[in-house]
Amino acid sequence: MKAVLPALARPLLEPHLPADLAVHWFTSREDAEAAIGDADIGWVDLQSAVDSAAIAARGERLRWLFTLRAGIDDYDLAQLAARGTVLTNGTGINAVAVAEYAVLGILAAAKRYDEVVRLADRQAWPTAAPGTTELAGSSALIVGYGTIGRLIGARLAAFDVAVTGVTRSGRDGSLRPDAWKSRLGAFDWVILAAPSTAETEALVGAAEFMAMKPSAWLVNIARGGMVDQPALIEALAKRRIAGAFLDTVDPEPLPPGDPLWTAPNTLHSMHLSGRSQSRMFQRAAALFLENFAAFQRGEAMRNVVDPQRGY
Repeated sequence: MKAVLPALARPLLEPHLPADLAVHWFTSREDAEAAIGDADIGWVDLQSAVDSAAIAARGERLRWLFTLRAGIDDYDLAQLAARGTVLTNGTGINAVAVAEYAVLGILAAAKRYDEVVRLADRQAWPTAAPGTTELAGSSALIVGYGTIGRLIGARLAAFDVAVTGVTRSGRDGSLRPDAWKSRLGAFDWVILAAPSTAETEALVGAAEFMAMKPSAWLVNIARGGMVDQPALIEALAKRRIAGAFLDTVDPEPLPPGDPLWTAPNTLHSMHLSGRSQSRMFQRAAALFLENFAAFQRGEAMRNVVDPQRGY
């Protein structure tokens, strides 16, 4: 059995792998592409998710493909399913870091800490605070109440925010996908944390911005494609909503000069939420080894992606 694995993970993985596993430790895209063709197992994450997916597409014999990413929208799921490749993702690896970033964004928006920083840069000493919103007593809608969504909800609840989640099943008192849009006007924070699928493409657009409170903020820590960006820019320019905290946009990176950079009351964090930690690779390696052991035993692995649902 052959595996193609990242050389960066070698110190974390090699001591725990069986001696009869033939491992190619790749160091570049070209290196991984050359080795993946006859591999049974692949972990071929690169900096670019598109590049990672392109390498995986060459793995015609892959039985198991591992990625540390939670979002797998760049992968050809139909192709993987047709080949019999089981794809497992990294759901949970970045969950705490992303949840903390979402709360960071909400606090920054409430207190307009972006403006506070700019005042300090100018060495100004104002008598009035730029932001006066209190989280206590406010309400948040979290679209996608999975691993990350629930972590965000727990942290916001500690600030006395009333949290409502959206799930496919409507479990635990959450709203179903067909029910939340009619209630948008009830929330101060609309947080996108759902998986990226065909169903969530342009999930929030002009109609949704019109339905939101003028004082509400949009918080997107999911995928940029979930938001109709021209509609968002218009909503911000016309003050239909109070602002937006955007960890993700479309495309990424956002081109210089794009109007979203300078849209009023917009806070950008350049998709840094999941990277705002020091243990991502260690957690990924631990998950890989856990799943490798299950794979060897023929048992169910964690985070198996459903190619029909897309997550």
